[in-house]
Amino acid sequence: MKKGWANWFLTIFLCALLIPCCSLTAQTDLSEGWEVEATKRQPPDKVMAAIGVKRGMVIGEIGAGRGRYTVYLAREVGTEGKIFANDINKDALAYLDSRCKREGFNNIQIIIGKEEDPLFKPNSLDMAIMVWVYHMIEEPDNLLKNLIPALKPGAKLVILDPVDSEIDEEFNIDRSEPGVTIPTIKERIEKSARESGYELVEVKTFLEMDYIFILQPKDKGSVASDHK
Repeated sequence: MKKGWANWFLTIFLCALLIPCCSLTAQTDLSEGWEVEATKRQPPDKVMAAIGVKRGMVIGEIGAGRGRYTVYLAREVGTEGKIFANDINKDALAYLDSRCKREGFNNIQIIIGKEEDPLFKPNSLDMAIMVWVYHMIEEPDNLLKNLIPALKPGAKLVILDPVDSEIDEEFNIDRSEPGVTIPTIKERIEKSARESGYELVEVKTFLEMDYIFILQPKDKGSVASDHK
């Protein structure tokens, strides 16, 4: 194994030990102040418009955590739509459940998934989304493969993840160090797409500190889902 990959995996492993609750969610330690600042960084109205969230859609969120983005998605799809909020962190999902009851959401269904399988129903989703999750997963390919059966023909997988400089700061990575050959987030996602049966169809760069990657399964067509 190359030194860069070894350092990358070691860093993720150590972070997992230090922050055990993150698992498939990058939305840990959510104080109200943190949530406000994170949402300013990723304005939901702009993101949802850019990725094509529409009323009546059924969306699966992988790594929903405590629901920072889940509630915005639920409002946007309306009562005609549905959000399946997935995570492996039961404590985070318990908080989301209480949040749904407190804020009156009836179109959010919580799903306790597995590390390599989100456990969404087959052919149920118009879109799947991961917000600040992909870069936290050491081996994401099986998860992405197991998501494909849940996607309807034409459905998208949206991955919203930090730009490389933000990831480097988060994991204390120095790419200038001799011998360090760590792939960029775009390179990682391109590799995952190839090995998991997806095509990377678009990268949106209008956010200052995050990319939005749009993927589609290769064998389910690229025609948009039939939501007006």
